[in-house]
Amino acid sequence: MVRIGAGAGFAGDRIDPAVDLAKRGKLDFLAFECVAERTLAYGHLARMADPGKGYHALIDRRLGAVLADCVKNGTTIVTNMGVANPRAAGRAVVELARRMGLKIRIAVVEGDDLTDTITPDTRLPEIGKTVREHGLRVAGANAYLGIDAILPALDQEPHVVITGRVADPSLFLAPLVHRFGWNVDDWPILGRGTAVGHLLECTTQVTGGYFADPPYKVVPDIAYLGFPYAEVDPDGTAVITKLEGTGGAVRELTVKEQLLYEVHDPSAYLTPDVTADFSTASIAEAGKDRVRISGVGGRERPATLKAIVGFDGGFLAEAEFSYAGAGAASRAELASAIVRERMVHIHRCNDRIRVDLIGVSALHATAGISSHADTRDVRLRAAMRTPDRLTAETLLAEVESLWLSGPAGGGGYRGTITPSVTTQAIYVERSAIELNVEVMQS
Repeated sequence: MVRIGAGAGFAGDRIDPAVDLAKRGKLDFLAFECVAERTLAYGHLARMADPGKGYHALIDRRLGAVLADCVKNGTTIVTNMGVANPRAAGRAVVELARRMGLKIRIAVVEGDDLTDTITPDTRLPEIGKTVREHGLRVAGANAYLGIDAILPALDQEPHVVITGRVADPSLFLAPLVHRFGWNVDDWPILGRGTAVGHLLECTTQVTGGYFADPPYKVVPDIAYLGFPYAEVDPDGTAVITKLEGTGGAVRELTVKEQLLYEVHDPSAYLTPDVTADFSTASIAEAGKDRVRISGVGGRERPATLKAIVGFDGGFLAEAEFSYAGAGAASRAELASAIVRERMVHIHRCNDRIRVDLIGVSALHATAGISSHADTRDVRLRAAMRTPDRLTAETLLAEVESLWLSGPAGGGGYRGTITPSVTTQAIYVERSAIELNVEVMQS
């Protein structure tokens, strides 16, 4: 049996539950999934500004919190915290280990970066345009790699494997293939291993996070959710569970919800490794906070790999202002009209401006839902993406001017301007990938 745990489910995930797993989990592997499309695009922008950057900004804090316990307990760390610069991330972990007095081996996986292959004529199928027609500067491009990229690194018997963009479940599937010796074309068993990875990749979503909906779905000790781990048998059957004494719950329903998370077709979940079939899964509780999953199928993997092209989206301007008391929503709507009028007719702004009334219809504004008869507390939020910083600053200034020139009863201005990225998906031939594994030692 292999015990494999989830140490992070996104770039900003909590650190203390991973520390608990590293100390008490008796794990063979601990995987940290920290990359999303926007994270990757921002990583490329950081690397463009400084060639020594572009990896996960919290790599020292996150790995530093667990590294000593993982080395002591024989737990191999697998992570995509290399983001847009895995080699620099490897060097950072070497220095971290030296500071901690640890002698470790780090295997760095490269090959996902396809930036140099993107041309002005590269087509972006989701919008039906070429890169040239899209009109934005390319920040970087990366393929979603699979277990083919990670297995050679695990063969080096490292303490830490660092990758760039790999598919989330592959971080968990590769250790299972490595340890059990599964064939890389045994599609049904790869489907079962992919299901394990998919259940673990979002950490607390399977232990009660994003599940709670009181009073219908109550999760105990939700402030202290434990991260999950799986006990996986050689045939791919697994039990999803968490450490005793941690908050949350692993139930049939939490597992079912996570199994269907971000899945368009349960019978054909596409990954670089396999076309997994979740529609045949059998899920049953096997004790307190223990859920067994079996019966998942799989078919041949897709012929091509998905890749993400990140673009420099210019500046994101966001400005907020509050209205309270009777008629708050009507006054906020008037303020919104003032901001739009001045941006378009005084400042000749051609960029799209979105204004939401938080407390009235912010999340559902585009659906045309609006009912504010009893609303007495409204936060106006104006936002705009623009390549011109002066235009971004102008939006902030117009919202701030509502202090004196807007409706009555407003206040609490706040405004920010941040770098912006956008992403588009493309598909590439597997032959376009050139893998490389570099071993570093502290």
